[in-house]
Amino acid sequence: MPHRYRGKERRFFEKLVQEAVESLPAELKDRLENVAILVEENPPDRPEENDERGQELLGLYQGIPHKHRGLWYGNVLPDRIVIYRKPLERVSSSLEDLKRNIRQTVVHEVGHYFGFEEEDLRRFEEEES
Repeated sequence: MPHRYRGKERRFFEKLVQEAVESLPAELKDRLENVAILVEENPPDRPEENDERGQELLGLYQGIPHKHRGLWYGNVLPDRIVIYRKPLERVSSSLEDLKRNIRQTVVHEVGHYFGFEEEDLRRFEEEES
């Protein structure tokens, strides 16, 4: 993807991720708790974290899904949603495409946070597009 924001890439990308989170429906956004949303350059180089279809890993949720948190849940480190900058830039052909891909990745990983299964996530993403 041709970059028109060279020099400020990381900061600009983080702003796009923040905008994607802020654009989530209020009923989801208001229920996000004890989760950190981070930007990293690339995913770890571990085969077990590659997409089952052989696609690049664009984001990753790590933690205890919201629907599985019981009375015992408390005093724990935040869950993590990591958005990977370089893979998202590689799969995007324009700035608008990058924004769309970031939002779709954020929606997908937030879906994992709430405990959606892959089939439910696909339906959820279609509704959000």
